[in-house]
Amino acid sequence: MSGAVLGADGLLRCPWGDSTDDYRVYHDTEWGVPVHGDDALFERIALEAFQSGLSWITILRRREGFRAAFAGFEIAEVAQFGPADVERLLQDESIIRNRAKIEATVANARAALELDGGLDPLIWRFAAEPGRPAPSTLADVPAVTPESTALAKELKKQGFRFVGPTTAYALMQACGLVNDHLVDCHAR
Repeated sequence: MSGAVLGADGLLRCPWGDSTDDYRVYHDTEWGVPVHGDDALFERIALEAFQSGLSWITILRRREGFRAAFAGFEIAEVAQFGPADVERLLQDESIIRNRAKIEATVANARAALELDGGLDPLIWRFAAEPGRPAPSTLADVPAVTPESTALAKELKKQGFRFVGPTTAYALMQACGLVNDHLVDCHAR
């Protein structure tokens, strides 16, 4: 597997982070940066669920469409969506039109509203312990960890859908609960 690669700009990055301009910006400015706030984390949960079975670039390039379609991922707004909203979203070409994922996003907003203490503290309870060794190659980056399995289990217990251990780990990576930038990556 690959270690960090040298980009045209002279910076070493994780190989996936230098494959397209969209990935380069996302890798350098967002991926692995700590995300806090219930709505911000809800957005990431929703986007990771929509990504399931697809490439992340597909979601990344439609993110603004998702934000418009899902009321800026404001939990209280999305929790009010009803059957007519689901039908509207199924016609919206700016997002991935998958009924199960749309309905899961609405259900997840409702579950988030019911959380005692909010989404942010629930998710951040599962952050990796500091001092974890930095991965040297992509082969060193896991797809699932005990923490992501525990996070997925807790989210499901709270009524969330499309939050399996692999999706939970992708969320943890994207939101900075773990730092999986390769050891030589400039973003580490």
